[in-house]
Amino acid sequence: MTTKETVLAVLERLPDDCTIEDVQYQLYVTQAIAVGQADADAGRVVPHELVEAELRRKWLVGSDK
Repeated sequence: MTTKETVLAVLERLPDDCTIEDVQYQLYVTQAIAVGQADADAGRVVPHELVEAELRRKWLVGSDK
């Protein structure tokens, strides 16, 4: 999908009384999802188990600083 097609699709999903801020937010979210998907497709991800272990270490056991 081209950028123009993406913008048109976002506009079609929004109500007629949306604000410029609504449009900006929806475009931001759409872009953030696309960037995240590209990172995942390229293998630039952290396995769930490693994230969980790090969070447990920091929040349940305390920080090792």
